[in-house]
Amino acid sequence: MTMTIGSSELKQILEFSVELAREAGAITTHYFKGNFSLERKADNSLVTVADREAERCIRTRIEQVFPGDAILGEEEGERPGSSKRRWIIDPIDGTYSFVHGVPLYGVLIGIEIDDQPCVGVVNLPALNEIIYAAEGLGCFWNGEPARVSSTSKLDEALLLATDFSMCQREGFGPATAALHQKASVSRTWGDCYGHVLVATGRADVMLDPIMNVWDCAPLLPIMEEAGGTFTDWDGRPTIRGGNAISTNGALFREVMDTIRNPGLTSC
Repeated sequence: MTMTIGSSELKQILEFSVELAREAGAITTHYFKGNFSLERKADNSLVTVADREAERCIRTRIEQVFPGDAILGEEEGERPGSSKRRWIIDPIDGTYSFVHGVPLYGVLIGIEIDDQPCVGVVNLPALNEIIYAAEGLGCFWNGEPARVSSTSKLDEALLLATDFSMCQREGFGPATAALHQKASVSRTWGDCYGHVLVATGRADVMLDPIMNVWDCAPLLPIMEEAGGTFTDWDGRPTIRGGNAISTNGALFREVMDTIRNPGLTSC
């Protein structure tokens, strides 16, 4: 392991993270498909009472059990810490889906130790699915080992994106068009759900042109422990690239070659 922590301690942290994600998920399902207040933040993104309550639940529990740990959450910002751990929270990833009664949203918890992303949990409470991983301990989907697909050619691949037109608007138009043209099938099963589909072998590539650190934090350890890759559009394994691509690993080189040399294809 890259961090100075034993596997037994890491396993305990992972188990606690799964517990937190389940508790926060229960809060979101209380509001899901119900009546709740809806606001727009300064960046025009949506936020609900469910977002705020779920994040507060996670923060409170972390503060009780690990009072020296740093916490960064989408809704309440950052609390500095004195330990080597940093918890990164997105209480509802896919808020647009959530407010429209679509179950493809998730509670995201990622943990950095010594500045390295090493624990990740994505709870999809409305689907009764949870996926979690820790560095060196594997990736699990509802308690069973999770593994990426074995698809080895883009022309046989299922390509996902939250919004292909957004890829174009953010400057990835030619690359996205080339990938779209090469892939066997393309679908917009997006947000964290798309990355979970890749990690569990149900899809092969997921594109995201805009990502915040709280969107990415759990996905890097999940994808890598499932045998895949999680990188930015330049191919760097990072949670701070501002964008992201998940692949099953076998397709990584072809995906990157296509992005770097999209030819004359345009959206």
